[in-house]
Order: sequence, then structure tokens, then C-alpha cells
Amino acid sequence: MSIEQNYDVKFVAALALREKQIQQNYRPIIAVHKWFARRPGSLFRALLLSEFAGRAVEETYYGAHSFDGIVIADPFMGGGTPLLEANRIGCDVIGADINPMAVWVVREEIEAIDLREYTKAAEGLLNHLSEEIGHLYRTRCPITGRADADAKYFLWVKIGHCRKCQRTFDLFPGYVLARNARHPTYVLVCASCGELNDTDDPARPGMCSCGTRLTAEGPVQRNKCACPHCGHLNSSPFDGDHPPSHRMFAIEYYNPGLKDKQGRLFKKPDLEDLRRMEETESLWRRMRPSFVPEDAIPEGDESSRLHRWGYQNFRDLFNARQLLGLETSARLIARVNDPRIRRALATNFSDLLRYQNMLCRYDTMALKSLDVFSIHGFPVSNVQVESNLLGIRNGNALPVGSGGWINIIEKYTKAKRYCTEPFEVAFRGKRKITVPMRGEWIGERNPERPEAAKRQVDIRCASSTDITLPPSSLNAVLTDPPYFGMVQYGELMHFCYVWLRKLMGEHSPGLELLTTRHADELTGNETAERGLECFAEGLAKVYSRMARALKAGAPLVFTYHHNQQDAYLAVGMAILDAGLTCSASLPCPSEMSGSIHIHGTLSSILDTVFVCRQTGATPRSWLFTDAEGLAVILADELADLRAAGMKPTTGDIRCMAFGHITRMAIWRLKPVWNPKVATPEKFAILRKTMNSIATADAVQKRLERMGVPAATISGSLFCEDDTRTLADAVAF
Repeated sequence: MSIEQNYDVKFVAALALREKQIQQNYRPIIAVHKWFARRPGSLFRALLLSEFAGRAVEETYYGAHSFDGIVIADPFMGGGTPLLEANRIGCDVIGADINPMAVWVVREEIEAIDLREYTKAAEGLLNHLSEEIGHLYRTRCPITGRADADAKYFLWVKIGHCRKCQRTFDLFPGYVLARNARHPTYVLVCASCGELNDTDDPARPGMCSCGTRLTAEGPVQRNKCACPHCGHLNSSPFDGDHPPSHRMFAIEYYNPGLKDKQGRLFKKPDLEDLRRMEETESLWRRMRPSFVPEDAIPEGDESSRLHRWGYQNFRDLFNARQLLGLETSARLIARVNDPRIRRALATNFSDLLRYQNMLCRYDTMALKSLDVFSIHGFPVSNVQVESNLLGIRNGNALPVGSGGWINIIEKYTKAKRYCTEPFEVAFRGKRKITVPMRGEWIGERNPERPEAAKRQVDIRCASSTDITLPPSSLNAVLTDPPYFGMVQYGELMHFCYVWLRKLMGEHSPGLELLTTRHADELTGNETAERGLECFAEGLAKVYSRMARALKAGAPLVFTYHHNQQDAYLAVGMAILDAGLTCSASLPCPSEMSGSIHIHGTLSSILDTVFVCRQTGATPRSWLFTDAEGLAVILADELADLRAAGMKPTTGDIRCMAFGHITRMAIWRLKPVWNPKVATPEKFAILRKTMNSIATADAVQKRLERMGVPAATISGSLFCEDDTRTLADAVAF
């Protein structure tokens, strides 16, 4: 019994699609700290149960399990999803990642904590912050006159300096502050006086009370802006070699006394707000910071954008109020005596950073702050949002807005409670049911059940190209490896790491390294001169080491995601060099189509799940020799995905096709493969073999001739009985 027999595409796709819409509701553990491109936990749970539970996955998914003695490894650990799912069902786990921030996050996810002590310390932190700097996040409500309303978000616009006349001007790309999706009207900023104006029609907004005609379009277009004083056309960056300067132009605030008022509460900053900011800057100038890093922003594919805008040091990315609040927070955390609680609060602090910086943008549709990593890069826009550092609670003690300590603490508390009280979410029709998984838990030990057997958790900060594991010691390898051309995790997480290391100390376990960047990262990176050959060779080294550690017939399972053939050459080479055969290539949704970093692009939201073994069997119906044969397989899989609620795109189909073509190329080449051949020659062999089987374009045309629908069709989100057997299978 195995993945090839027990896994069901439609059942798992429905689970994954739901989870990815609101992932923290299905897997609260991910809220311990931000990590990128986390794959659905439901996918890896389904894969593990398909392999080890001995029955069809839809029969075992909603039952509690404990697989004592099963050892699972993940050589590209990242945020830890495969390890967390394996650990939760009782497996011993071994994880490695070259990025020290990933190692810190996974250890924090798995390590037990006394939630009562954590809550006590977190509330103490909030109380101290409120006493020391809480007044800096207050504003006067212009409607009721209330002087202590909570400032929810401060909105800032960059200021340009004309290269000709040297005068300054606002860099508004547009004057729309809010759209009418979650507010009754559009809100426009007046270009002359800065007043905020409600309008029903942004195309015909009318006049401001100052007599200026309102407009939705701003002066910055295509990174160019004409100086309003002399007419000179300036180009970005607009502030020379210095970090950009900003002007506060609006505040969204919260006044519980106006709870019956429709929409949000906006105001133009008044004199009190401006004086409060002057007080903040004065306090910051007098402070001698101990925990604000002085680190320079290193060169990189992502960070080069920051350099072009004049940012040289990480502290340049924060305004005075943010620096004051972060320094004050760090000082309070450093005084916590309990090392476990101090690590937890330091993890919260690190996660908070992504909202407490001057790269965050304001979503005018959803009316909320977008954290710095919302597009998996370092965005530099002309309008920034500063969130209330403390956060706000409403009358029911629930968080209001995003980006404050209250939000981070609540998410962390839910995450760690999930460790001892895990659950799954099932649907019966439209009804959502929470199913407790009693007997499952995450961690080395269960603080709620001290009698439970301890589990082995081996987490390493190391390159998996050098990792050594005993032969025949692993029951499976499950991983989500780097994708060529992927997000530059090392560059991005250095943003948090410099602060965390400064707070906890460079000798703190796990923080000894100077940086999250590493020359041996398996990513395409122009700055580091790492290309596809480097990526393929590193992947092959890791898979070869994992293959030697696998027990006979045990699977190496990994997800992969790309819609260009060249990226699959590296995958094929790595599998063949490791002496493995690909027994299955299964589609599964991995992203939300509306994710900010892929919305409106040709990117796929699908992963191919490659299942690889040294020996085993695969259903004969999964084998094909040409585009026509592959089109038949894809037609069935596309029907399953549509029935699960997905709308497959051309990019999705290309990913599916390349996954299958790579699998069959491996079947053909395995008997004659020579690992000692140079990488360019291996690529040429793989490309020729793949093209001789089928091309993605040929498969797409064949599907069109078969009449496979391009649009989604209605269908049940739950799988009917469809027991797969391996009676008609091909052994390898």
C-alpha cells in the first residue's frame, strides 16, 4: 500500500484549495512567524497517510494517527510544513536548512511552551509599552472631539526634490485613499489643501471645499513626476542618494463611540498629530539605542532596489516612531528572565518587523496594511502605511486592524495552542465542521500530556549537500525544495535576522551566523552568479545523499512548480543522478490565484508532486509515449481539479504536462543514465528525450481537439468511491 495506490487527486485538491484561501485558519501553526510559499499542510498529511496508513486517503484523513518509529527527513526545511505534519502524527523527524532564520522558525514552531506564562509575559509587555509610548498612537476624533481615539494607520507620502529648482513636492501616484468596497464611498485627498473628500464617482469627484477640483490621478506616472513649481520632469528615485523623506497626510483611526457609523474613520492630521510626531522624533534623537541594528543592506537581486532608492542601512527603512517603538519593545523583551518566554517574544518581535517599516503599503480596497513581504520582495512605493505598534482591541477584546503587538500575540497564541489541540476542517455540503485530532500533537514532548512518549526532533542549520545520514535509516523524504528562479529567501529574511540577532545576542544558539545569505543556496541568483547548472548540481547532491539514506523502496517525495521546460531539466537530472525512478507525478494546488505576488501573471498555482523510489511499481495507465497519451491522462486530472473547485489555467496545464513528461523521460533514461557526464550534456540528453515524448504546446493542442473545457465545471467538492489498485502495474 503506497502513495501510488492511496492518494486521490480530487480529494486532496479540494482540501488544499480550501486551506490556501485562509491558511492560518486551517494550519494555525504557520502564524508563529512569516515564511514564504508554504505548501498546504493538508497535502503533506495526505501524502504521509497515503504511504503509511494502509488505506485510501479519504478513509484515513480525518482520523488520529501515531506512527511510532517512522523516520521522515526534509533536506529543504524552510518553514517546516512536511516536518510539522510528520511530527504531528508521531514520526521522528530530521530537518535541515541552510538559512538560520528557517531553523529558528521551525524550532520555535515545534518547541513546547507554557502558554499561561507566555500570555502573562505578553500582556506585561503590552502594558509597559502602553505606559511608555501609548500616547504616541492617539489622535483626536474630529467628529466627537474624543482626544484619545486610537490611531489605527498613519499614511505617509514620499517627498521629491526637484533636481532643477531644488524645491520639494509630494509624490502621489494617485489621490485615492479608500475605495468603496469596504467603505460607503471613495475617499480622495485634495492635491492642494490635503483635505479628505468623500465621493461616489472618482471619475467625476467634484470640488474640494478649498475650491480645487478633485482628481484620482496623481502626478507620478511611470516613475516620472513634473515639478509643480518649475515644470521640470524628474525621474525616480526622487531624493538623490539619500533615503527618501516622507510627509504624513492621513490617519485612519478607531473610535468605539462611533461603532454605529458606517465605514472607516479617516482624518487629515491636525496640529496635535504633527506635534506628537515632533515629540516622537525628539524622544528618538535623545535615545541611545541598544537593539537597533547598524547593519548595511548588502547587494542582492532583491535588495538592489533598495540601494537605487538611497537606502543604505536597514535602519533607514523605519521612521522615528517605529524605531522608538521597536527599541522600547526590545529592551522590555531583553529583561524577561525565562529563556523560553524570551525566545518566544523575540520571535514575535521579528515577525512584527514586517509590518513596522516604511516599505509597507496601504491596500485601498481592503483598507489594511500590506506587510513588506506581501509580494515576496522589497517593494518601494510612493505611499506608505505605518501601523499602530501596540495594536487595538475592540469591545469584545478582538484585534482591530493589523500589524501591531496585539495581532502578533494573538496569532502566536493560537499557533501554539494548535500544537496540543490540532484539528482538521471538514465540509458537509456548505457546512464547515472542525474535527479534533485527539491523540495527535506537535513537539518533542506534549506539555498537556506528560505521559506521552517523547519524539525525536533533529533540526540542523546546514547545507543538505553536505548532510550525512546512516544508510537505510529513513522511511521517507518529504520536501518542498527550492525552485529555480524562486523567491530569494536569504535576502529577504536577512531583514528580520539582523534585528533578531541584535536582540538575542550573536552567541544565542542558532544565531551564530552573520547572515541568512549563503553562497551555497540552491537558487538562481544573478548577483551571486548562480545559474541553472549550479542549481541542478546542488539538487542532485542532496537527492543522492537522501537516496542513500532511504530504506529499500521508501519514497523521496517533493513538490515542484515552474511552467518552463529548462527548470525541469534540473529535476530530471537530480532524480537520475540519485539512482531513483519517478513512479508518480501528481497535481496539487499550492498557491491562491489571488496572491499578490502572482495575481494577474501567467504563473501557475499548481505544484507537481514527484514521487520517486529505487524500487516499486506504478499503474500501467500512467505510462504514455506521446502527446496523445499524455492528453488522456491530463484530461482526467483536469476533470478532478475542476470537480475540486479549481479553474485550471494554461500555466497550470503546462506545469502538469512538464511534470508528466519529466517522469517519462526519467523512465526512458534510467537504464542508460551516466551520472559522471557533464551537466550541459545531461541537460541536452534530457531535453531531447522530453521533446521526443511530447511538448507542452503539443499537449495543449491535443487537449483542445479533445474538447477538454477551458472553464471550470460545477461538481462536488468531495470524492466518490474510486479505489485504485496496482493489479495492472509496472514494476521498476
